[in-house]
Amino acid sequence: MDWDKLRIFHAVADAGSLTHAGDKLNLSQSAVSRQIRGLEEQLNTNLFHRHARGLILTEQGELLFDATSAMTKRVDAASARIRDSEEEVFGELRVTTTTGFGTLWLAPRLTKLYEQYPDLKVDLMLEERVLDLPMREADVAIRMKEPSQADLIRKKLMQIRMCLYATPDYLAANGTPQRLEDMADHRLICQNTASAQVGAGLQLIKQLMMHDVRSLLTVNNYFGVLQGVLNHLGIGVLPDYLTQDFPDLVKVLEDTESADVPVFLAYPEELRQSKRVSAFKDFVQDEIITYRKILKEQNNA
Repeated sequence: MDWDKLRIFHAVADAGSLTHAGDKLNLSQSAVSRQIRGLEEQLNTNLFHRHARGLILTEQGELLFDATSAMTKRVDAASARIRDSEEEVFGELRVTTTTGFGTLWLAPRLTKLYEQYPDLKVDLMLEERVLDLPMREADVAIRMKEPSQADLIRKKLMQIRMCLYATPDYLAANGTPQRLEDMADHRLICQNTASAQVGAGLQLIKQLMMHDVRSLLTVNNYFGVLQGVLNHLGIGVLPDYLTQDFPDLVKVLEDTESADVPVFLAYPEELRQSKRVSAFKDFVQDEIITYRKILKEQNNA
């Protein structure tokens, strides 16, 4: 199918007028009309109802307009990517990460990224499902394990651990456990063992549940676990990166924590030269450096 005819059809459908579309395309009304007639003959269908007040899409025209709209968006996105390799940072960047990391660590820090790049449009996709980067379901991923997909550039950002935290108010009212066995006298807040989560965190939860915990609150993501802890409902299993933003949380049972969980940033090889990806990567790395510095100061305090 002739791309020029589709492009002209899309402009006419969008404007609702041969004249307005011609003005936009720098074509005469008769030239636009010939292209539309040619496309209708090629498809053997009418694409517009002709009225004195303008043009209205037929059902078949609406189907084609949906298709050309999708095509136009893809062409615009491709054009933006091409310009992005040579010009300033702008346009859409699709970032995928887990619900917990995205809501608790990444999203609160995006202010700094937007201050530096106000024309950037971040589409933050928070889910446990691993999106296919080579198939361009997302541009950048931050994951709690090394990506296994081929043709990806990957960088290890940091290591985290799952630990036990509570508020001072909860511990003042219920006491502070000194041994794992003492967890039987407290409410445990954690992710449901059936929900998607890192294996190290799951193993810690299973270990804790072996001690006949008297009360339990399970949530399917760490954001919900944190809300339960902040509202003094119990002792929660949470990632240790929260201590920077919630310094009042008290770590309980210092020696009870998960194995190290690596955090990786990854993106497709074809985006190696993308300024948007580079800007986001540099931003995250700078924030990791700041995070480590504050964590070290907290540990030495």
